[in-house]
Amino acid sequence: MSIEIKKSIKPVNYFDAISLLETRLKRIFENNEKELIWTLEHNEIFTAGTTYKENEIIDKSIKILETNRGGKITYHGPGQLICYFVLDLRKKKDIRKFITIIEKTIIQTLEYYKIVTFPDKDNIGIWYKNNNEIKKIAAIGIRVSKWIAYHGFAININTDLENYKKIIPCGISDKGVTNLKNIIDQDYSNLSDILIKNFISNLKI
Repeated sequence: MSIEIKKSIKPVNYFDAISLLETRLKRIFENNEKELIWTLEHNEIFTAGTTYKENEIIDKSIKILETNRGGKITYHGPGQLICYFVLDLRKKKDIRKFITIIEKTIIQTLEYYKIVTFPDKDNIGIWYKNNNEIKKIAAIGIRVSKWIAYHGFAININTDLENYKKIIPCGISDKGVTNLKNIIDQDYSNLSDILIKNFISNLKI
């Protein structure tokens, strides 16, 4: 499996990132480029997927960037690990299985840190339960074009959770959002390496 691994240290401009993904998609479709897995961080930005509604914006003063990914409104910012990808599904053509691979990858990665999480068939993303309170720890938003999947998912490490009060995150009002530091305050500096290793391993299955 020939996948380019790209890890950005400095925050990447959202528009630049999406432009790179869309260019890579075109080149993969033409069989002129490797697939891509890319970990990075964005500066503070609120993005909306194709199914968001205006009433999901609580703080009307914030700027919302509409995107072509699936899903609703979410927040990106410092302390959040984003994993973008451009992956060719033309041989398997199974989007549900692909989403399951993403879910499994996140869950396995957090298990390494002794954090137990789970998916929810009704609410996409990865969730953490504590004292009967369920909160989202990772958001997933993908788009598939010509059977090539792109966009990605985000894991909150020490994200400023106050920003989620400005929106209804992912359109889900009855569950909260958390980050890894709130669950267990430990060193997560190698999280991206473990995540990439698990992702590649699961894609081979």
